[in-house]
Amino acid sequence: MFNIAIVGCGYWGPNLLRNFNSLANCTVKYACDTDRDRLAHMKSQYPKIQTTTDFDRVLTDYDIDAVVIATPVCFHFEMAKQCLIAGKSTFIEKPMASSVSECRELLELAESKDLTIMVGHTFLYSEPVRKIKKIIYSGELGEIQYISARRLNLGLFQKDINVAWDLAPHDISIILYVMEDIPVSVNCQGKAHIHPEIEDVTNMTLNFSNGGFATIQSSWLDPNKIREMTFVGSKKMLVYDDTEPNEKLKIYDKRVDVPPYYDTFAEFHYSYHYGDMYSPYIKQMEPLKLEAETFLNCLNNGNTSESCGNKGLKVVQILEAASESIKRDGAKVDVENIEFKPLQVCAA
Repeated sequence: MFNIAIVGCGYWGPNLLRNFNSLANCTVKYACDTDRDRLAHMKSQYPKIQTTTDFDRVLTDYDIDAVVIATPVCFHFEMAKQCLIAGKSTFIEKPMASSVSECRELLELAESKDLTIMVGHTFLYSEPVRKIKKIIYSGELGEIQYISARRLNLGLFQKDINVAWDLAPHDISIILYVMEDIPVSVNCQGKAHIHPEIEDVTNMTLNFSNGGFATIQSSWLDPNKIREMTFVGSKKMLVYDDTEPNEKLKIYDKRVDVPPYYDTFAEFHYSYHYGDMYSPYIKQMEPLKLEAETFLNCLNNGNTSESCGNKGLKVVQILEAASESIKRDGAKVDVENIEFKPLQVCAA
């Protein structure tokens, strides 16, 4: 039985609390937040849980095995560092930290103390995303030519990170998971319309060593909520629409064929193939529950998860490269050698 503390009870923390609290091999002992009203609400929902505004109380409680951090991004590093120093494994909501250097420090600290770090890339535990990976590796789509992702909505505006750091981690983590490859460089452009220093619209391109690429559009300034990814293969195409209640995946038997032989340009004609569309069956389950179970399994047996600290580091590398590209008006920035200062610092 593991004793868990949830730190941060704002937007996402209550969902984490609900799922961890539902697991048989876990007890949520604390809900920690600076907002007493939020804590009162948590207490009304879960009377047996202790609530506190004192983070040190969590750190100094020897009964706590692990801490789940669901605070603003700029607090991730310092809070996670204190948890690891206190000997507690740590689950950190995405993104893992505000810089590559912070991620590496956390990884080194966790390794030195033989503790677990896991990052909240929840979509990696969703059935549609896992089904996409199976379909791609079955060869049904053929060679993946490009990926297009759109994650758009009106708000929620963040004060410490731009829209790429807020929304794109979902799409980046999915792309890295299904493709099992890391982009070599990133191009990104963005504009700040509401707050002069925080981009609320960005367009990112991930460039891979094999010549493939993926585009990610993120926005807090769109009238419609859009959660869509398109995987274009040489044989078929797949659309993942997470806003669909049932048919989240649709596979289209469509492609463009190039004639193998032709003597003159006049003889050259593209062939457009239009076949059927079908939607594969997707088992309905809550990804967050599987994510929570995976974290506890890692604590129990030392396994590595799909969203381990090293995977979280890769996502932050891409985000830092994107931030640098924005500063350079969309210029290409290499991913592997990225090493910049933290994105921003929260006010106390």
